[in-house]
Amino acid sequence: MHFTRPRELVIAGLIGLVVAYLLFRFAYGDLPRVPRPVGITLFLLAVIEVALAFTMRSRVRSGRLVNAVSAARTVALAKASSLLGAIMLGAWAGIAGALIPRASELAAASSDLRSVAIGAVCAAMLIAAALWLEHCCRTPEDDESDPDHHPTG
Repeated sequence: MHFTRPRELVIAGLIGLVVAYLLFRFAYGDLPRVPRPVGITLFLLAVIEVALAFTMRSRVRSGRLVNAVSAARTVALAKASSLLGAIMLGAWAGIAGALIPRASELAAASSDLRSVAIGAVCAAMLIAAALWLEHCCRTPEDDESDPDHHPTG
């Protein structure tokens, strides 16, 4: 398994954007309203992953033994979460793209845009937390052997 690449996140985001845009553009009247706390789940995942990142970082830095299976599971969680965040950020952008032109004529669209903004911020927070968790699972050997790693200085 490799660490998350930016192109993977961009592709996932574009898929989310296209699907959500088409859904909200052509079926908005048949869909339920977007609830205000819809993005909170992504925020809670981000908080959990930040806490896990602090734990993993302290273990890796101090040289304490990290079980290989739990480290692999943590990296898999981080990778899946960053992809989920990218899909959802793309979806929120697609929903916004479909609703912004209708916001002046439909009160529901205007109200839903507030929920979309909350969801987009929470999705971005999840992406950041997941990428940081993934980074915290790297050992110094990973940083040296990673061709995408470009140390500064």
